[in-house]
Amino acid sequence: MPTTICPECNEDVYVDADSEQGDIVTCDECGSRLEVVGLDPIEVDLHEDAGSDDADADFESYDFEDERY
Repeated sequence: MPTTICPECNEDVYVDADSEQGDIVTCDECGSRLEVVGLDPIEVDLHEDAGSDDADADFESYDFEDERY
C-alpha cells in the first residue's frame, strides 16, 4: 500500500493503490481529512469542506454577551 506524509502531523498516511486524484483519505494519527492531489508520487493536501469557512465565520462573529440575540 503506498504511503505519503500527512501535512498536518508529519506521520505516514496509507493510501489505497487504486486511489484516484480527488479521493479523500483520513490520517490515522491525527484524524485530518486529506485530498489526494497527486498520484506519481502520491501527494495529499488538507481537505476543506465547501462552505465550512462561512459557517465558522458566522459562529466566530456571534457575540454571546450581546443581549440582542
